[in-house]
Amino acid sequence: MAEETKKVFLTFPQKIIKEPIVYTIGHKYQVITNIRGASVTDEVGLVALELIGEPAEIEKAINYMLEQGVKVEPMDTAG
Repeated sequence: MAEETKKVFLTFPQKIIKEPIVYTIGHKYQVITNIRGASVTDEVGLVALELIGEPAEIEKAINYMLEQGVKVEPMDTAG
């Protein structure tokens, strides 16, 4: 199966801001993580992230982030 690129917008709640979740998915799953933008405060973390890999591995990585409490939203890449 071919690699794909999926762009997502992540929102990290305060309780998990300091957890290395993006690092973890890059090592736990066969995905390349590319941070396209980020803003982190003491209250919230916002990250624009590209995930590159097999669709099944990308889905596993997204499910892991959801299980950790990260809000994951697809980025609108149209236009």
